[in-house]
Amino acid sequence: MNVSLEPVTVDNFETLLEMELPPEQDRWIANNACSIAQASFYPDWRTRAIYHEGAPAGFLLYDVASHDEAGHYGIYRFMVDHPKQGRGIGRRALELLLEELRAQPDAQRITICYKPENLAARGLYLSCGFVEVGVDELGEMIAEIRLPRTAAALA
Repeated sequence: MNVSLEPVTVDNFETLLEMELPPEQDRWIANNACSIAQASFYPDWRTRAIYHEGAPAGFLLYDVASHDEAGHYGIYRFMVDHPKQGRGIGRRALELLLEELRAQPDAQRITICYKPENLAARGLYLSCGFVEVGVDELGEMIAEIRLPRTAAALA
């Protein structure tokens, strides 16, 4: 499957803004316009376009120092455009992102939050190695992947 993570640029951001989720999923995640705007104000936040077969298919947003904690990568937004769901694009995009984050020399922990009733998200995240660790103040489930500390991270 040809899935890649690409920068958000002037060439793809309007397509990302137009992406929608069905009503039953829309309540679980901020829209892409809000996420792209937020990332322009928070220097540690990174946006990525999810591409499938050379075209935008989704969006993600993560923080390279979640809660101002070095080595803590927090995935804040993760979505696949509704017409492209159910094809494995989200799973492959998440695998690519996790590979990228695990490769960071300071990476110690990767977290993601989701509504407990979002069973599809829960299944995906748990199958990719996340472990549920509790519920946050907003009622969202917190799941994490703990990474072994490397010599580079300890230096």
